[in-house]
Amino acid sequence: MKTRGQILLWLAQRYSAMVLAVCVVAHLITIIYAVRTGLSAEQILGRTRGNFAWLVFYATFVAAVAVHAPIGMRTILSETLRLRGAHVDIAVLLLGVVLALWGWRAVFAVFQ
Repeated sequence: MKTRGQILLWLAQRYSAMVLAVCVVAHLITIIYAVRTGLSAEQILGRTRGNFAWLVFYATFVAAVAVHAPIGMRTILSETLRLRGAHVDIAVLLLGVVLALWGWRAVFAVFQ
């Protein structure tokens, strides 16, 4: 991969990490709040169903994971297994697509 491509991947990895850090902290705070106040799964879903803000938050969370994880896997595969080239790029692209589809499926299930 050319230098420009490497720089773009590096930037995408770093920016997605920043988004993930915020999302993880917000998600953990939400979980702690729900547990401490004794909310049931039904009550939690009652608050998330149809709530556009939660949809945007968790869709952003999923998008950040779908960008961040495959780039990291690409680096791991190239550094530890010495795999390089289009095959690795296609494999990690497919990983990103699968993560996005699974995550967005969960997000929409909680929203509906």
